[in-house]
Amino acid sequence: MTPAHISQLIIEYRYWILIPLAIVEGPIVAFIAGTLASLNYFNIYILVLIMFVRDLGLDAIWYGLGYWGSATKFAKRMLARMKVTEGHINDVRLLWEKKPIRTMFIGKLSYGISGAFVVAAGTVKMPLKKFFACGAIVTVCQYGCLLALGYFFGQVYGASLTGIVQNIQYVIAGVTLVISIFYGVSWYMRGKFIREEKREEKEK
Repeated sequence: MTPAHISQLIIEYRYWILIPLAIVEGPIVAFIAGTLASLNYFNIYILVLIMFVRDLGLDAIWYGLGYWGSATKFAKRMLARMKVTEGHINDVRLLWEKKPIRTMFIGKLSYGISGAFVVAAGTVKMPLKKFFACGAIVTVCQYGCLLALGYFFGQVYGASLTGIVQNIQYVIAGVTLVISIFYGVSWYMRGKFIREEKREEKEK
């Protein structure tokens, strides 16, 4: 689904479509919704709440899968996406124990395997209170930045929906740039995690 199509759906259906879209494409939806919030299409504080609940809700599901269902084929496939096997569980546990916020930050930005990171946290039985505290900090930073960037973008390129439409080429360019940077950082973070894991293994 392209950013233009997502924008059209959000403008037409507002909050009714925002939540299901946010579950599928959280970062893109956050930026677009932030842009529309600057035009009073959304309440920015409600957006913050929606994104916060959305992210921690998904974290709870993935964490539960790892905690209670780590032996299932689905959980093992999730862990395999980040190249974690049974022989690497202790290394993953050390990363979550020694650098929980950093590991959570890397995991949240690792597009495509962020769920696998959280499954790993559940698998190694990371304390629930500590897990949600780290998750909340990273979620506020991640979606706070995306919403703020979208809001700023809307203020700069159009004081109304008409202004946004007239500057649509800049809107599309802005969305593409932000998402490209986000995905680029995601791939970098994914590689960083793998390098961290290998370093931990060598130090054993």
